[in-house]
Amino acid sequence: MQIVLAGYNLDAEVLAELLQAAPRADATPETLSAAYARISRDPRPITELRRAARQEVEKARRSNANIIFKMGHHSVAEHAVFNFDLIDVSRLALEEIEKFRLCSYTEKSQRYQKLEGNFIVPEEIRTTNHEPLFTSLLAKQNKYYGELLARGIEAEDARYVTPLATTGQVGMTLNARNLELLLRRFASSQLAEVRQIGQTMYELVSKIAPSIILFTAANDFDGKTYAELRAGVKGNRKRKLSARCQLVDYTRDADLKLIAALLHTSTGTSFINCRRLAKALSKKERLEFVKKACRHMEFYDSTLREFEHVVLTYDLVMSSSCFGQMKRHRLATITSQPYQVELGVTVPPKLRAAGEENNYLRLMAETEEVFRQLAATVPAAAPYVLTGAHRKRSLLTVNARELYHISRLREDSHAQWEIREVSAELTQFARRVMPLTMLTIGGKDSYVAVYRQVFGREPKIAPPKE
Repeated sequence: MQIVLAGYNLDAEVLAELLQAAPRADATPETLSAAYARISRDPRPITELRRAARQEVEKARRSNANIIFKMGHHSVAEHAVFNFDLIDVSRLALEEIEKFRLCSYTEKSQRYQKLEGNFIVPEEIRTTNHEPLFTSLLAKQNKYYGELLARGIEAEDARYVTPLATTGQVGMTLNARNLELLLRRFASSQLAEVRQIGQTMYELVSKIAPSIILFTAANDFDGKTYAELRAGVKGNRKRKLSARCQLVDYTRDADLKLIAALLHTSTGTSFINCRRLAKALSKKERLEFVKKACRHMEFYDSTLREFEHVVLTYDLVMSSSCFGQMKRHRLATITSQPYQVELGVTVPPKLRAAGEENNYLRLMAETEEVFRQLAATVPAAAPYVLTGAHRKRSLLTVNARELYHISRLREDSHAQWEIREVSAELTQFARRVMPLTMLTIGGKDSYVAVYRQVFGREPKIAPPKE
């Protein structure tokens, strides 16, 4: 056996210093993509393929372009990885940035860090006579935020009054294949800020790795499809507030399907036969079988992969502040409608307890009036004035394994209050329709109690106390 560390990310400043001392043409992740692309048809060891790619960079680039463009094997671009510091981008743009499932993000917390009133004035607003109206409203929102902090309201609740134009920052890691997808979608965006982010990212990488980032131009699929779908909708389009969380679809006989899937992995028989075996089990036998699948789990473990065969779909109405946390669960499928002021706002309980509800709602009403004025002339940019309190409707499809992860993280006592409440509703609905599948679900802090209730003993490892 031979295991070789083929490469790893370096800080760009360290890399620049190394290249300044000894310039090299092969300082590009394209050589890794080219070398790995040859593995399937070239008998040489991988180490030798990498060495050859480094020695012939232009040949490696031609090979990459040919494999990706002509042969359609885009996966070779996944071996090249990039890190980006995205600084002073709006919260509205961050929602677009963090839509990409196979990327990694670490974001500046607006729950724990106090905001400084920084916001962007989008290009769409700067080119109209709405800029004074826009900046005046945002100044009021940020002033009220400061007043709430002065009254002892914590930042995690005070931030509900701050606008989606508020700037933040995020560290992002992604491979070249996902970067290309991001660049193409951003080039097709209706928001000038998002288009500029994509253009800047492209300029930073285009000379470093031109052969593996190819399809970056705006296209009609990304730019027009949703607009045409909306234009084609007929009938009742009223936007009414409904329950915050509704279970709208789920795997029927989910517990039976889970047991059958576990049997399928554990036996040598077909799934149809495993389903017959599962049906033949008594209620007690089914319970004991699922308990076996969970008995050795610790609080940090995911459930077995067979839980992914069970799926639930929820219709959710969440504030922007709450959605900002839910969107991070990228193994779920989350699609969203645009922000709708008709859905109202979320009022943090601590603001209500402090007697601030009327002041809060007056500012929200003023915000919505400005939003409507902007929407009449610059509809794409109007959401920048909306706040962390304003709501949007999302459709969440999640398998049981990922729902366990959401629950462990978001139902924990350290989680933010609104996402904690939403997650609790998700699991309550799930328990009703698939009680065995949800046998040990719950927040990290409740894991010991849940485990004790199910198994009559303590788990081997308890969550650390903070």
